[in-house]
Amino acid sequence: MISQGVIFKRCGCQDPASGRQLGRTCPQLAQGGHGSWYFHVSVTNLVGRRERVRRGGYPTRAAARHARDATLGRSRQDQTSHAWTLERWLRYWLSTRVGIRPTTRLSHTHYIERFLIPHLGKIRLAELTARGLTAYFTAVARETNRFGQPHTPTTLAHIRTTLRAALNSAIRQGLIHDNPARQVELPSRRRAHALVWTPARVADWHATGIRPTIAVWTAAQLAAFLDTVRQDRLYALWRLAALRGLRRGELAGLRWADLDLDHRQLAIIRARTTAGYQVFEGPPKSAASTRTIALDRHTVAVLREHARRQRQERDTASGRWHDTGYVFTNRHGNPLHPGYLTHRFAALVAAAGLPPVRLHDLRHGAATLAHLAGTDLKTISDQLGHSSIVLTVDTYTSVLPAAQYKAAEATAQLVLDAARNDRHKITTVAKRTRAAQKGIASHAGSRSEVIAGHRPSAGHPKRSPAVATVRQPHGNQRPHRTR
Repeated sequence: MISQGVIFKRCGCQDPASGRQLGRTCPQLAQGGHGSWYFHVSVTNLVGRRERVRRGGYPTRAAARHARDATLGRSRQDQTSHAWTLERWLRYWLSTRVGIRPTTRLSHTHYIERFLIPHLGKIRLAELTARGLTAYFTAVARETNRFGQPHTPTTLAHIRTTLRAALNSAIRQGLIHDNPARQVELPSRRRAHALVWTPARVADWHATGIRPTIAVWTAAQLAAFLDTVRQDRLYALWRLAALRGLRRGELAGLRWADLDLDHRQLAIIRARTTAGYQVFEGPPKSAASTRTIALDRHTVAVLREHARRQRQERDTASGRWHDTGYVFTNRHGNPLHPGYLTHRFAALVAAAGLPPVRLHDLRHGAATLAHLAGTDLKTISDQLGHSSIVLTVDTYTSVLPAAQYKAAEATAQLVLDAARNDRHKITTVAKRTRAAQKGIASHAGSRSEVIAGHRPSAGHPKRSPAVATVRQPHGNQRPHRTR
């Protein structure tokens, strides 16, 4: 038998002595118009558990009874959507996701706890609307981040991505019928493109201290950096990042078993990533990221030298060495923390006196240099582990000045060649025209001489067949037309 719950009346009056609300014990509840009606019933939620639903604020007992009956008549899914707040659903949704990467879980957790729950957490799932969410995102856009700047369109987009994913799951569970987050329009965001450190940009950076979001070294700047860090114990790592475009986590997770130096190739089958400061090792970022990368002969020689140096460190460390099998380790054989690579690279760049780039910017530079060297985009996309060549073209390839000059010269030469061909054609046609005109003039002169030599005598007039005689009109007589 299903419980019909309880219907009761209460008010917000407070006890003068304790300050607590009197609620259902207020002596004035018997008076008409004082207080309002409530009900609470037990229902079964989405996961099969019984929970109490309480609603109030109804003007009459009949209105409260009607609302109670409507609640009891709902399906389990409708019960949940009307009973669960967004805060409860977001935490339940995140706890049930098992196929996401730790970094993705950390990102969702940040946006849920920092942005969604404080503003929208008390709203029930069934009460979410596109208009309300639009007002929420407008309010968030006016807030500032830890740097005192307004939240960027990228931050707003990430918040909406998390909310949309959670509400899409609610649709699949039958809790709601439409996703209101799908209808929210946000400010457009531009994908950042890598900019090359040209002399003008370097001078501007020295003057203002402002650097591009994504910056790429020229080939000469990269060569200067590699020459500076040649004696660094991680020189092989910096070279792989700069020339082959490996991600930070892929470099940190690389093992000797993944390298085949005799055949000049390495396999990317794992990555060491961080969520907070905790390190997680697992598959690469995507299916396309699992790949085999070809190596040049010089890089193979550098890796062989790195292996020799690592064996020396193992012998020096003796019993303190941990044979973990990683290519890049600390002096005791343990794998490096990915965050250490970022800080170490920044220190080396500063010491080299070069314009700043991030460690991940070396990946952009590797794609750009490969493109400049004549590598086709499909090969570059495979090298970087992209699932689509569009991402490679839009984000990871920049145009170096040398390529710009080459394109400019080629374009100008194309126009010059076209103009030269046109001038040749015009000259040829003009010569032919002048020759034809001379021929016509010569022919006309010869004909005039022939006609003059055969002119008839005055005593014997003879009408030329080429001349037509026209009778002059007399008076009003109309002239005859020659046909």
